[in-house]
Amino acid sequence: MSQAMGMDFDTLRQAMADNQEQPEGPARNARAEQLLVEAEKLNIPLAVIEALGHQLKVYNYSSEKDKMFVPFARLLRMWDERPEDFDEYETHSLHWVFKWMSAGMLDQPHIPLASIEKWLGEMEHRYRLAGHSERAVRGAEFSVAAHLGDLGRAERAYTAWLAADRDTMADCHACELHSQGWWRAERDADEEALELWRPVLEGEYACAHEPHTVLASSLVPLLRLGRPDEARAHHLRGFRLVRPMESMRGAYADHVEFCALSGNEARALELLAERPAYFTDSGDPRSKLDFMAVTALLMDRLTGLGLGDQPVPGPAGREWTASGLAVHARGEALSLAALFDARNGTSYVSERARGRMDQRPLVERLPLGVRSRSARHLSPSGSAAGSGSAAASARSSAAFVESDAGSDPSSPSALLAEARRLSATRSPDAVEAWAAVSRAAEGQELDVRDRAEIADHAAMERGPEGIELFHEAAELYAEAGDPGEALAARARAAYVLALTGGPEEALATVSELYEGVLALLADGGTGVSQAASVLVGRARILMLLVQEDADEGESGATASEGTASGTAGSGTADSGTAVDEVVGAAEAAVRELLALAEPHLSDVRMASRAAEARAMLGELAAHAGDAEAAAELLGQAAAAFVAAGLPWFAVEYESRLAGIARHLGDAEEAERAARAALEHGGPRLEPMGHAQLHLQLAEVLGATGQFGPASEHALEAAHWADEAGEGPTLGAWARHQLGGFLLRQGRWAEAAEILESALPDLTTDMHGDGAIVQTRWWLGDCLTELGEHRAAAEHWLRAADVARHWPEQRDHAMLAHLAAEALGHAELPAQAEQAYARAGDLWRDLGNVHGLIRSLRARAWVALRTESGLDGARASMAAAVRECEEGLLAVSSSVGAEAVEGSDAGEGSDAAEARHRLVAELGHTHRQFGDLVARSVPDDAEEALAHYTRAISVFASLGDDALDARTGAELAAGWLEADLLRPAAAAARARAVLSAYAGVDGEAAQARRAEAENMLGVTEKA
Repeated sequence: MSQAMGMDFDTLRQAMADNQEQPEGPARNARAEQLLVEAEKLNIPLAVIEALGHQLKVYNYSSEKDKMFVPFARLLRMWDERPEDFDEYETHSLHWVFKWMSAGMLDQPHIPLASIEKWLGEMEHRYRLAGHSERAVRGAEFSVAAHLGDLGRAERAYTAWLAADRDTMADCHACELHSQGWWRAERDADEEALELWRPVLEGEYACAHEPHTVLASSLVPLLRLGRPDEARAHHLRGFRLVRPMESMRGAYADHVEFCALSGNEARALELLAERPAYFTDSGDPRSKLDFMAVTALLMDRLTGLGLGDQPVPGPAGREWTASGLAVHARGEALSLAALFDARNGTSYVSERARGRMDQRPLVERLPLGVRSRSARHLSPSGSAAGSGSAAASARSSAAFVESDAGSDPSSPSALLAEARRLSATRSPDAVEAWAAVSRAAEGQELDVRDRAEIADHAAMERGPEGIELFHEAAELYAEAGDPGEALAARARAAYVLALTGGPEEALATVSELYEGVLALLADGGTGVSQAASVLVGRARILMLLVQEDADEGESGATASEGTASGTAGSGTADSGTAVDEVVGAAEAAVRELLALAEPHLSDVRMASRAAEARAMLGELAAHAGDAEAAAELLGQAAAAFVAAGLPWFAVEYESRLAGIARHLGDAEEAERAARAALEHGGPRLEPMGHAQLHLQLAEVLGATGQFGPASEHALEAAHWADEAGEGPTLGAWARHQLGGFLLRQGRWAEAAEILESALPDLTTDMHGDGAIVQTRWWLGDCLTELGEHRAAAEHWLRAADVARHWPEQRDHAMLAHLAAEALGHAELPAQAEQAYARAGDLWRDLGNVHGLIRSLRARAWVALRTESGLDGARASMAAAVRECEEGLLAVSSSVGAEAVEGSDAGEGSDAAEARHRLVAELGHTHRQFGDLVARSVPDDAEEALAHYTRAISVFASLGDDALDARTGAELAAGWLEADLLRPAAAAARARAVLSAYAGVDGEAAQARRAEAENMLGVTEKA
């Protein structure tokens, strides 16, 4: 009916119901105000009463709570004047919202305390007159006393509240348990609080705003109790419940507080940015106080981290920094608290506000898994740690002396002694020790040997720029009378040259150095250690050439295919010969290094060289395709590094070993190696190394179904990737994996939050469109479980649009089918019918008759709610029957052909199994056809009965395998017989069901027998 013509009462009621389903906020409130005007035009008192009640409800669940007192006062006046105008529901509603008024008055500091106390008395009086328990009254009194800080009165009211009988005026179980747990947490009894909240958290009790507030209230108590994993889960699960609800500013503040206290300052800032109106909405001063208090807490935390100048979201109208907003938010919170205290005549609210703002972090670092920068990346001057392989992250940037942090002796001579000691033991602290020597040596007179070592180690840190410095060090070593170390320095320079694009030149250089150092060693002119340095450099350069040839081989095969002349063939042969020669030279060089080092394993430097040689042999085995040998040699190398007291060097090879073991199907060894890599990397790993190793272990664990531990490591991987500044790349992949692991544990809300966080960063170029499709597929699964069917359908449809371009179309069909189901659940039948039609076409093209049949049956049901109507529904069901029958003919022909050829076409054959499945599909189709007709055309019971009878016959042909399906159809037919006034036929069907289950146990049998006995009872009375 048009707005100009006004509304009748039924239309008004529907409009209010529709408005109730809209998102909380000013728009919904404005619509309620318009509907009250429409109600007043009807001159029907109940219409006005209902419109006032609707207006009061939407005000209460919005940021404009202060507006609800006016409609309530009018309702109360109408009740006092003409209570007969209220029907039973509105009478109950009027008394119910007394409780809202009590809480609402507390939230408004301009309402005098005397008025609130008077209202409590009024509420008690009216409840007594209406015959209600005092439970709700005592609950309201408790809220007042707790707000005032009158602990004695609060405890007395709390006890009386719980002792009073529950009646229709009592809050729901979920809301009561929230309030009770909140009070125990306020009284420092966190364990008791969580025990009270447990039934709500586990889903035993729920309502429109629970478990939303319980999840939020539980966050800080869980942190205080040292249960961070549960706190994380409650945040991820609870925040997605609170996010769309404007009225839940207090619960939203709890989530901001949790982030500020758990090392998730950047996440907290993102939460503030999502709700700019929360800084200024004034309709609920108490929740604004909560929000400004946690904002001050967060801003003080950022300022304390040295980020006071960081731009942050804040009230509209100006640019805010953390330090500036800290002052503003604290001032706002304390001003609001002062208003409450002035009204209450206490200082309790201000004391609580200060306590909340002055909290210290409860957890230094609690990874959440969601996409977020770390606090150290908030500042424009902050920089992420470097990226690279897990192994590179466990080693220094130089290929020669791996290091990390150093000592700080006071004199150059002491620094030199310490640096030499660390280098001799291959300590990771050596590089920084040499850097300290270099700083201390500035302006000092040093002998030539000292200057040679300083230059040598400085060169190791400079990458390509270190080549000349290595040569300078070599000259100084030669001047100092150490020609072997001079050759070693030049070998290091050659390796850097190879790394930077000159491997052929580097090989020529190192070959000369190799000849020279062996001659020196033979004459006693140098030691084994110096010779090993040259040999390892030569071996590394040859290994680079092997890898280079392998990379060229992967891309060269395609490039050579279009060569026009016969020279291509000879060139390829020459190339293969050259590769074989390089591989042979590399293996010989590595074995020579191993032979040189192994007799001297008591020297940690030589033990390191021997271990690296074994690792190189493992890489050569992998290059040759011998994965078993590669795994054995890499395992030996890692064990040798650990035995030598150099576990950090084992990380690269354990990580590689984990990958090879997984390839070989040795899950146990893959897990062992991945865990060892993490353990041996320890604190020396850079953030990117942590991320890669945790992700590797997560994937290994996930592949063996250990989804709980896998999710823990994927969570760590996401955190460390963010720390490394690789959140959009490796971090997105880790979140993708984490979401999948959480989903497999049935942790739907957490998984959805993680997957939604990953999705914006997943790209085809970086992660592949398969990852994007899988993420959306998983999201659809999660959202379906959470009842968010429309959003699930959107993800499935978008995934289907990607999958439609794939050569294999099964995923496309599955996604279209899933989207259709979700659209149906979302009450969008026309869109669902289209999606089922799309899925059916795809199933047909794939030759998947079962998918086609099921899509046709489902399409029939949604067609009933579209313009297609019953005729369209019948047509789809008939098509499903036809597809079953045609499929059975095709399978029967196949079985016959097998028999002619002398094959075994018994029950175990593929054709027999296919026939069995299609017969079952035919039975289910007839059963659903009968259900559809019976529900849609009650007067045409004979048609429905014919389908049920056919279903019974089809299921009977399958024997005991289809017993439950057959008896279900039998009972459906029996009820139709009863409707057709055929009690004898109905009773016969009931007895047939009872006979079928004679001696059969189980829930299905019990349920079928009970229904059959009920049918017999009905027919006997007929």
